[in-house]
Amino acid sequence: MQVTTVGLDLAKNIFQVHGVTEDGEVAFNRALRRAQMLTFFDTLPPCLVGMEACGSGHYWARQLTMLGHKVRLIPANYVKPHVKRGKSDAVDAEAICEAVNLRRQGNHGGRV
Repeated sequence: MQVTTVGLDLAKNIFQVHGVTEDGEVAFNRALRRAQMLTFFDTLPPCLVGMEACGSGHYWARQLTMLGHKVRLIPANYVKPHVKRGKSDAVDAEAICEAVNLRRQGNHGGRV
């Protein structure tokens, strides 16, 4: 069961990661501390990582790219339609993962 896509919700100290396999099965949805981020992603095989574009997003994109991952920064307004229930970090990470998957497949609702 290899993870192909990861949604990453960035924060100050605790980050939420949501990973799915090729067939859409959830592999993990967990919280990571800032110090655990690079170690966690270093153990994952290279995959597509989606995160909302924000102040720290570019920093983390560079770090994850150096580990061999393909990173996509997504505007927050592209993620919001994919939030299925109340606002939380876990729900946001899942929505980011779904949004980056749809954009990868070319089905982004008419948005460029």
